[in-house]
Amino acid sequence: MAEPQDESEPLLGRTRGGSGRGRDCPAAAVAAAAVATCRSAQVRGTKAGQELCIDQAVVFIEDAIKYRSINHRMDASAMWFYRWYYSTSCQRILSFIIFLILSLAFVETPSSLTSSSDVRFRRVAWEPPCGLTESVELLCLLVFVADVFVKGYLVGWSQYRSSPWLLAYLVVLVVSLIDWIVSLSVICWETMRIRRLLRPFFLLQNSSMMKKTLKCIRSTLPEMASVALLLALHLCLFTMFGMLLFTGEKDDGLSKERLTYFRNLPEALTSLLVLLTTANNPDVMMPAYSKKRAYCVFFILFTVIGSLFLMNLLTAIIYNQFRGYLMLSLQTSLFRRRLGTRAAYEVLASLEDGRDGHPPAVGVKPETFLRALQKTHMAVHCKRAIEQKVRSHGDRLLSADEFQKLFNELDKRVIKEHPPRPEYHSPFLRSAQFLFGHYYFDYLGNFIALGNLVSICVFLVLDSDLVPDNRDDFILGILNSVFILYYQVEMLLKIFALGLWGYLSYLSNMFDGFLTLVLLVLEISTLAVYRFPHPGWKPQTVGLLSLWDMTRLVNMLIVFRFLRIIPNIKMMAVVANTLLDLVRNMRAFAGILVVVYYIFAIIGINLFRGVIVAPSGNSSRSTVNGSEPCGSFEQLEYWANNFDDFAAALITLWNVMVVNNWQVFLDAFRRYSGPWSKVYFVSWWLVSSVVWVNLFLALILENFIHKWDRRDHPQHSLGAPEASYHSPVELMFREVLEEPVEEDLLEKLRRHPHLELCR
Repeated sequence: MAEPQDESEPLLGRTRGGSGRGRDCPAAAVAAAAVATCRSAQVRGTKAGQELCIDQAVVFIEDAIKYRSINHRMDASAMWFYRWYYSTSCQRILSFIIFLILSLAFVETPSSLTSSSDVRFRRVAWEPPCGLTESVELLCLLVFVADVFVKGYLVGWSQYRSSPWLLAYLVVLVVSLIDWIVSLSVICWETMRIRRLLRPFFLLQNSSMMKKTLKCIRSTLPEMASVALLLALHLCLFTMFGMLLFTGEKDDGLSKERLTYFRNLPEALTSLLVLLTTANNPDVMMPAYSKKRAYCVFFILFTVIGSLFLMNLLTAIIYNQFRGYLMLSLQTSLFRRRLGTRAAYEVLASLEDGRDGHPPAVGVKPETFLRALQKTHMAVHCKRAIEQKVRSHGDRLLSADEFQKLFNELDKRVIKEHPPRPEYHSPFLRSAQFLFGHYYFDYLGNFIALGNLVSICVFLVLDSDLVPDNRDDFILGILNSVFILYYQVEMLLKIFALGLWGYLSYLSNMFDGFLTLVLLVLEISTLAVYRFPHPGWKPQTVGLLSLWDMTRLVNMLIVFRFLRIIPNIKMMAVVANTLLDLVRNMRAFAGILVVVYYIFAIIGINLFRGVIVAPSGNSSRSTVNGSEPCGSFEQLEYWANNFDDFAAALITLWNVMVVNNWQVFLDAFRRYSGPWSKVYFVSWWLVSSVVWVNLFLALILENFIHKWDRRDHPQHSLGAPEASYHSPVELMFREVLEEPVEEDLLEKLRRHPHLELCR
């Protein structure tokens, strides 16, 4: 048996066709071997044997659709179990269990169940009794134990022993269960729980795309090392230059510069590292620059070389290398799809081999494939398109190439077809339908919405200095009523022109119509409770919302409704579609970020919990900070940024990742916990701001370039089809990926651990 390959490893890692040349089999032997598995316990031609082969083809096709590995058991009971395991309901339950065990960090000690994380105002949080969260955690761990054994059964124990991810899964579960037992044995008084650090692994191992992303990141790190080394050298050289330059022996300005930013080597390194992110610019250079202009050259050179050249060069390297490894991973996904469909072809073709003593037939009967297709779980529109193409071939056998091309329907983007417009017999109604169905009518609506938005802005500016009780909402209330009345008329006219179902077939119309109806309900509620607007309209609050609250809510919805203009502006539509695709395609990237956030938050809690202490006399919200240095943690009142619970740790890490004023965090935690705390925060900056943000930038660039290249497609308008579509990551690069050759596919099938093929 050939060595199995990890699901995150490329399948095209060898010279094409090279490893299988010495194993070529005669055609008759290939045909005989193709049916070895599906008729192992049945006689060829029996109904049971045929159903087993069809079920195998169904599983292979579903593996191809989901880009899954086909290296799993193919007997009848294992296939039933396999399809049940990868069913939507089972996977949703597993995803919920992963979400549940990750969410325990918000409830466990230290609990995040307080209204504020500020150490001055935070109340004592409710702490769950020992055994409550542990019981939920045990339930989750038992589900994961069942999951790991199910995977072991499905892939086979020999495959299991060769899979690093499955072995790591088992090790993580063993360690977690041992740590859980230790936790209960000491009645939950342990200060550190190792299993908390291991929980993100459950999220990682459940996503093949996250594994590929992690592999891409790991493969990108060596290429980043050269620039990182150059960046460190740049930082060290300028640190030494700065300490020699700002000695402060003769000039008071230099003394202040030295004492504030270049007091010693760690302080100087920290100051310039922060300057690399421009967070402390120009503060760091002002003491020296105030005394002599020439000293600005030192800081400008450091910023230009470090921030503009080296950091952007690092971004370019990360983008280029990651894109290359991502392409390799997507090539793997394409190979898996082609391999799954080819395996289905081989199994179905085996049903036609040598019937009634005739020579082996080459191909798949359309009716046999349609039987398998009916059992396959896939999108309805894809199944219909494939059925139509199969029926167009008639009764002749499908060749391997024709069979493979059938599944190109999975990659086609679906352009939504809208219902036909209603037909009116009256010439006047037809003219009105043309008028109100024209895209110029959309532009008129956008212009009216812009006027409504401008009126709101004008009143916000005029009333900015008035408290709500002193504002006269008479004019704004009248204007809003008129505009909302127009919105209702506009919606009804569009329904008249397009028909109800035609109107609802556009997402932009659904968005617009929903907000219009909500505005109508709010306006009617306002008139019913506070009567019609009149001068000096300041009634007393009735019910839950005051008149000002109702007006604010209406105005916010009107502002939000103005987003309707996006589909009508081509460039804005491209950007909006890019953002939507990012939300859909960044699950793997977001998952990696969740893992990193989770691990650093748990480490931060273990290191810095309780080090930020409330100042004395904290009964009042006005903190006496006149003696604190300007820009310090205390003077800025950053008390809510701490690691006293999981939620507070996440927000603190977010604030550091943004790198605005992150030198304040470095200084505060150095004073409260020790200088070693800088290692933690600098590591977090490297992982989050340098690596992940640049990877996110790479994804944005690829999405935007993909959309930009197709910007000439017809855009959505009132009467035209929507050209907005979702492009998964696998399809974004399909045009530049290389199609696997037949020798590679057959060689991989020969090496299948549970399917005996040698063709």
